[in-house]
Amino acid sequence: MRPDKVLPILQQHLPPTSVEYCFALWQESPFELKLTKSRQTKVGDFTSRNTRSHPRITLNHDLNPYTFLVTYVHEVAHLRVYLKHGARVDPHGEEWKTMFTELLVPMLWETVFPEEILHVLRRHMVNPKASSFADAQLTLALRKFDKDAHRYATLSEIPEGSIFKLQDRYFQKGKLRRTRVVCRELKSKRDYLVPADAQVSDVQFSLL
Repeated sequence: MRPDKVLPILQQHLPPTSVEYCFALWQESPFELKLTKSRQTKVGDFTSRNTRSHPRITLNHDLNPYTFLVTYVHEVAHLRVYLKHGARVDPHGEEWKTMFTELLVPMLWETVFPEEILHVLRRHMVNPKASSFADAQLTLALRKFDKDAHRYATLSEIPEGSIFKLQDRYFQKGKLRRTRVVCRELKSKRDYLVPADAQVSDVQFSLL
């Protein structure tokens, strides 16, 4: 993938003060960078295509600039670990945590991130999780800057018993089980485990 294809993507989707740094990461370890439609289960991924000569990173096209930056560096860390260790190490083990921290720390400044994200992100990076969205506080901080943030709520934020819309279906929120919530679909009366950090809409709050 040519530099003149990568740089415009970064300029369009990253905080302006991070573009030069993120482009330098690409130049040091080139890869195919592809934007995808919004995915419910992930915001980015790294694949090696079974060869070190054709690595690829994909990112959801609709991420806000700060989520895009964190996800981009997250996936570049996977690439760097793969180039060094192959598939011999845990994808989110100590090697990846060390690499992710090393690559993201230069961006942890007020000139890059708003303060409400920065203080949570600095805490998160003490021991980064496999997914940024596994950290509820960081998820809430990042999603405040989503384009349509005013239209959505996070499932964990609404009271038990509330009705909400998810993927064009209506559910009622039940009990929390670790990182997922038991929710009953109103039409089928079936129970589903929904991630606590799922974004939901059309919320009708329970008065109980």
